[in-house]
Amino acid sequence: MKKLYYTANGLLLLTLVLLGSCKKTDTITLTENKTDKKEVIEYKKPKTVSYQISKTKEWLKTNEADSSKMNIVYALNRTDKANFKKLDSVVIPADFSGDLVYYLPFPLHVSALEEVSKIILFSYPTQTFAAYENGELVRTGPTNMGRKKDPTPTGLFFTNWKAEQTTSTFNDEWDLKWNFNIENKLGVGFHQYELPGYPASHSCLRLLEKDAKYLYKFADEWILKDKENVKVKGTPVVVFGSYPFDGPKPWLQLASDPKALDISEGDIETATKPFLKEILENQNLRESNQTSEI
Repeated sequence: MKKLYYTANGLLLLTLVLLGSCKKTDTITLTENKTDKKEVIEYKKPKTVSYQISKTKEWLKTNEADSSKMNIVYALNRTDKANFKKLDSVVIPADFSGDLVYYLPFPLHVSALEEVSKIILFSYPTQTFAAYENGELVRTGPTNMGRKKDPTPTGLFFTNWKAEQTTSTFNDEWDLKWNFNIENKLGVGFHQYELPGYPASHSCLRLLEKDAKYLYKFADEWILKDKENVKVKGTPVVVFGSYPFDGPKPWLQLASDPKALDISEGDIETATKPFLKEILENQNLRESNQTSEI
């Protein structure tokens, strides 16, 4: 009986070991066969999306202390803290429970951009920007672009040189923080500067400081062959659309139609398709250059 007891226990122990080994092997196999995919950011959606026009001073009396609400209304009205108070009327959402992406017009995913590792888009009519990685939205926010007299040029650009702080070529009294140049000859770039709530710049793309700082780190500088020639261009930047300078601010339409400013995947595909070949060629060149340096 004693011998039978030990034999049975031995068989049980061997079975457990084998089961454990099989489980371990399965886990390794699954890990090895798993395709590496970029993690998709999960954003919180508000329960409802609707807006109203409110008197700024009245609304501030009961909401100014709520920083999460303020960040959303600054972006919605394409302005910053200092200039928000100067506005007579502002667009206010009925529900503040969602993340900022749901209050701004860019889509969370763009299939046409899945092969593009990094790209920054600026929409002139909505005065907003978006940064995408392989078609996934990673950052969005408000911008104030070129005024009617000095419009921001549209089309494809690439980031080139950057500086944490530099002086404007239009006025040496203007200090530009987190500046990233995209058109060297014309001196056009995106950077932190005040946002009055409408296109007011001398062709540059103004941003809130937190957004300017993010894009400053997000985008790549060009790689120069020598002082006169560019070896590899930086991150692609596409500026598209036109602004209704002689009409009311477009975002005021949100009170009557919450989807009035929505930018669809198709809109972005239309805006970027003419440039996709050049964007991917430069991307491959950058990747090859990085590989050769390893």
